[in-house]
Amino acid sequence: MSEPRSGGGRLLDHLATAAMIVAAVALVVMTLVQAWQVFARYVLNDSPGWTEPVALLFMSLAVMFGSAVAVRRETHFAFLTLRDALPGPLNTLSRVISRLIAAAAGAALMILGGQLMIDEWAVPLAGAQLPSGVKFIGLCFGGALILVFAIERLLTGDYVPAQED
Repeated sequence: MSEPRSGGGRLLDHLATAAMIVAAVALVVMTLVQAWQVFARYVLNDSPGWTEPVALLFMSLAVMFGSAVAVRRETHFAFLTLRDALPGPLNTLSRVISRLIAAAAGAALMILGGQLMIDEWAVPLAGAQLPSGVKFIGLCFGGALILVFAIERLLTGDYVPAQED
């Protein structure tokens, strides 16, 4: 049974759930776009130009939002065997360093992705009726989520969110 959560913890629970829903929907939409591309190309003999950039946009959203949730759950790429073999203080230090690296990476993705998004917003996306800057929405907002979730992990220690039934 899990302990009662504070307001901030519940808010981040909801944010992580929303991020996972966005990632799942993005995967489904990406699959549908690719299926339409294959159907249009091989059945209709009329390959639409918008499918590739739109599929890449949804793939970016799925990867970045899914990665943010993995940072929160600490299921991202890590050397768990080494970390778990370390004695107490070194184990704690390795967790802190890992979370600081995740926070720094999230901040870099958010800032640089945001700059790219702003810089390319006025340029039309090749093949689709969208601004080119839309390609970087996943980097910017996914990086922000990674930063927020890494900071949460730093502040709450070994908090592991309750698994949904």
